[in-house]
Amino acid sequence: MGEKQRRKLLVLYASQTGNALDAAERIGREAERRACPASIVSTHEFDPSSLTHEEAVVFVVSTTGQGDSPDSFKEFWRFLLQRNLGNSWLQRVRFAVFGLGDSGYQKYNFVAKKLHKRLLHLGATSIIEKGLGDDQHPSGYEATLDPWMLSLWSMLYQIDPKYFPKGPDVVIPQDELVDQPKYMISYHKQETLEPELMAESDIIERARGMSPGKLSKDKTKPDCFLKMTKNEVLTKAGSTKDVRHLEFQFVSSSINYEVGDVVELLPSQDSLAIDAFIKRCDLDPESFITVYPREAANNGSCGEVITHVPIKLKTFVELTMDVTSASPRRYFFEVMSFYATDEQKKILQSFASPEGRDDLYNYNQKGRKSVLEVLVDFPSVQMPFEWLVQLVPSLKPRAFSISSSPLAHPSQVHLTVSVVSWIIPYKTPLTRKGLCSTWLASLTPEQGVNIPVWFHKGSLPAPPQSLPLILVGPGTGCAPFRGFIAERAVQSVTSPIAPVMFFFGCRNKEGDFLYRDFWESHAREGGMLSEVKGGGFYTAFSRDQPKKVYVQHKIREMRKKVWDLLCDGAAVYVVGSSTKMPCDVMSALEEIVMEETGGSKEMASRWLKALEKAGRYNVEAWS
Repeated sequence: MGEKQRRKLLVLYASQTGNALDAAERIGREAERRACPASIVSTHEFDPSSLTHEEAVVFVVSTTGQGDSPDSFKEFWRFLLQRNLGNSWLQRVRFAVFGLGDSGYQKYNFVAKKLHKRLLHLGATSIIEKGLGDDQHPSGYEATLDPWMLSLWSMLYQIDPKYFPKGPDVVIPQDELVDQPKYMISYHKQETLEPELMAESDIIERARGMSPGKLSKDKTKPDCFLKMTKNEVLTKAGSTKDVRHLEFQFVSSSINYEVGDVVELLPSQDSLAIDAFIKRCDLDPESFITVYPREAANNGSCGEVITHVPIKLKTFVELTMDVTSASPRRYFFEVMSFYATDEQKKILQSFASPEGRDDLYNYNQKGRKSVLEVLVDFPSVQMPFEWLVQLVPSLKPRAFSISSSPLAHPSQVHLTVSVVSWIIPYKTPLTRKGLCSTWLASLTPEQGVNIPVWFHKGSLPAPPQSLPLILVGPGTGCAPFRGFIAERAVQSVTSPIAPVMFFFGCRNKEGDFLYRDFWESHAREGGMLSEVKGGGFYTAFSRDQPKKVYVQHKIREMRKKVWDLLCDGAAVYVVGSSTKMPCDVMSALEEIVMEETGGSKEMASRWLKALEKAGRYNVEAWS
């Protein structure tokens, strides 16, 4: 291998929401600041059989949900698991793994851990210990990434000084390294447009198809549109929460879905905020644009991209750029500094440096600053639109568990939505609100808004009616189980159904007992949750007595019945907040297995893991 090849660093990333891509690009930029060329490639675009030709590879992988791999990693991972590869297949390869995860989940950074282990089994040599970025840290994954990268550069230099000809600590000043934005924009005359191509779904597909935030596996065109038919407040006066039961009907075409499925909604941003962003950035909202990668233009392969039907600039911003709710990342501040005046330039440069990370957290992440707020705070900055298109966080669809059954609620989709709001503890407290939930709560059926949606499978497989169920769903975690029970009620009319135990929890019986009438009607004699049918409905109202009572306490109280149902082949479904509940429920079930079998904690843990492997222990949790 030539000297030039030997110095190049390959950074492979697997991203579901874009965070791993951000981290990979940051590693690449920092390597190039040390005069080491870096190539950044998604795992789904890289041929894994060519790994043997690489000398140094950095993997950046995220873990989603309950230890799941990003879609873009699955094929790559299947290749690595081939038995014929052998334990010396990667003996000439050195590697480093950085993971992005959330310690609130049980399988924290599971993908990074299993990848690191598998690469070692294949004979590769680890450059440094794997880095595990944690979403729960105030500064996010960057709190781990910064020191991890410094160790990486140091170890690479020890392995071969040619990676960094002037040493790992000699950094090219940022002012000399700022590159051109990765995307280019073409402006078009309005009269060249074809008006018949302006259907709503086409507009969304065009805008999101051109967006840098689009991940390769994303579907840009909505599966269909939904229209609201009901907006009902479930919580009572005095509750600390605002939870809504929302009903929708399909517009024009309908989609077949199953209980346990998830629907993603694309929220609308506040039009006044969009106008303010466009004005602040000195853009023409009525101009028509196409957006395409600079790389495609440079290598002459952009003909097809540039022939995309243009879209109005304001529409592109509304549908693809989250200017009102998402906080910008550190690189945004770094690029801003190039377009700022002296005083503001110093502040922005400090924010972009590792030393200024805590200051940036206090200014940006802690207060959940939006892009618009940041731009208003730094009036001297006038960033080109190309940079804004690249760096403003993409507007992401929000996912919700479906709380209806297509059998019980034909041509309808029901959701159970908690309206998100929280207070930032500043001297003058600041209230923040969730973009999608606040928007949904503000809608009325009379408005007739068409909501673009995408359907997909979640973590909860639809159970056959012959399968006994143990359901655990405190708070809005009960949403999918409303669909489960409604479906079984319809099925029971014509055929026998298996027993269902349901454990529900909330703070107060009178304040936030969601769907109370529904559950209690099915718990009566003959209902889906009735004891006469072998099931049961058990409630934990945590704040209604001096000592807090949670769902795991109720599970322990019903240990004998839970164990009997497990022995009859029951599947366990756990849905709700990821903070402690899933772990506490697992611990309660471990105790029951230990008591009933006389086995050890390790044996009980293995027993439940086998249940999970068999598809009979399913968790859907969110932070």
